[in-house]
Amino acid sequence: MNQASNKLFAKGWMFAVYAFLYLPIITLVVFSFNDSKLVTVWSHASTRWYSALLEDRDLIAAIFLSLKIAFLSALMSVFFGTFTAFALNRYQRFRGRTLLDSMASTPLVMPDVIVGLSLLLMLVSLQHWLGFPERGLFTILLGHALLGTAYAAVVVTSRLKEMDKRLDEAAMDLGCKPMQVFTLVTFPLLLPALVSAFLLTFTLSFDDVVLSSFLSGPGYNTMPMVIFSRARLGLNPTINAVATVTITVVAIAVVASSFYTSHVERKRKREMALAYSDANK
Repeated sequence: MNQASNKLFAKGWMFAVYAFLYLPIITLVVFSFNDSKLVTVWSHASTRWYSALLEDRDLIAAIFLSLKIAFLSALMSVFFGTFTAFALNRYQRFRGRTLLDSMASTPLVMPDVIVGLSLLLMLVSLQHWLGFPERGLFTILLGHALLGTAYAAVVVTSRLKEMDKRLDEAAMDLGCKPMQVFTLVTFPLLLPALVSAFLLTFTLSFDDVVLSSFLSGPGYNTMPMVIFSRARLGLNPTINAVATVTITVVAIAVVASSFYTSHVERKRKREMALAYSDANK
């Protein structure tokens, strides 16, 4: 009886957690097909707000700007985060390692308001001294890459800690140069973590509103900024359509990434098992 009650409690708790996480999202998706102009009053099913979305030039421009910034900042974050992770994991002793480790993780715990304000003051000072840069695409990209690098470094570092360093040493013993070791051994094993870091930093950048508000200039409004500004004046059902499209794209990307990561992991395990069996023959 006790075991049955424990299972019932576990299932009930799981259902409650899923409802807490996903019921608001499901509600938003349902109301995106609502014909009424009131976002909380159901009228009848319609796709009028998706048609209205296609005609909203300001919102479409903001979406493309957010996608551009998110893609570029994710690439920069993965690039710098990977080298940071290698420095912290593969080179245990060098001057300034403790400082690098602490500073690399600082953006993770620092409030976005403080980071945005600090970057704004720095950029204003640079513009006053050098006349560059103007606040806009570049400054938003810089702020998002700064924050994303910290997250990418954490993801890649966790993967590097799981990897066996003896594989790199064995490749070097067999005559591979350091660059060949990285391209033929390290990079394939690290690829799932790089994909995960890219998706994580892309999502963080695409969703960010605080840093973008501090670092944006005239004519550079990202999608979260437009949604936030419109929400203060009253919710527009077009926002539900935008959110539904975003949720659908993100869900497809996450599922595809999960299948790809699991496929790469299974392939790696099969190759390792085959290599060990050949070595023991």
